[in-house]
Amino acid sequence: MILTLPIVYGFYDECLRKYGSVNFWRYCTDIFDYLSLSALIENKIFSVHGGLSPAITTLDQIRTIDRKQEVPHDGAMCDLLWSDPEDIVDGWGLSPRGAGFLFGGSVVTSFNHTNNIDYICRAHQLVMEGYKWMFNNQIVTVWSAPNYCYRCGIVAAILELDENLNKQIRVFDAAPQESRGAPAKKPAPDYFL
Repeated sequence: MILTLPIVYGFYDECLRKYGSVNFWRYCTDIFDYLSLSALIENKIFSVHGGLSPAITTLDQIRTIDRKQEVPHDGAMCDLLWSDPEDIVDGWGLSPRGAGFLFGGSVVTSFNHTNNIDYICRAHQLVMEGYKWMFNNQIVTVWSAPNYCYRCGIVAAILELDENLNKQIRVFDAAPQESRGAPAKKPAPDYFL
């Protein structure tokens, strides 16, 4: 299931449409197996794609995960990539995604306190307004794909931090349709003719 998600959500089709070959999609999915699971910014902001895991209570536990592999269907790595915060959950709950978990404010409070961090910054979940703070500003979802799956009205955001970790969230719309087509083919240099 997890291996087909980039196909289901349009990434495969977009690569094929823009680049005329599935090779670009294959290269990207190979690179995904080497991307970091998380980042810690100035020991105060924990950044992760999805969310938290019931198998992880400390940042040191994340450091021990061997990332250079395809994402397994369950376990801590899977949870970090697929879990989502949920207002109506207290503690842990089953995710309707079929991977990862739902987690509530008490989980976030405990994780942030244990690891002495200010807040968690994540993505993974569509947010119509581009970003959403939850649980008394202990976690923020930053959505960076405007017009996701060609749904108009979805904006995106970027969280910017300065050298003092002061934050500013910039919200933006999708690029105009005429600039989103396939990249123009550049003529071959003379030495290839």
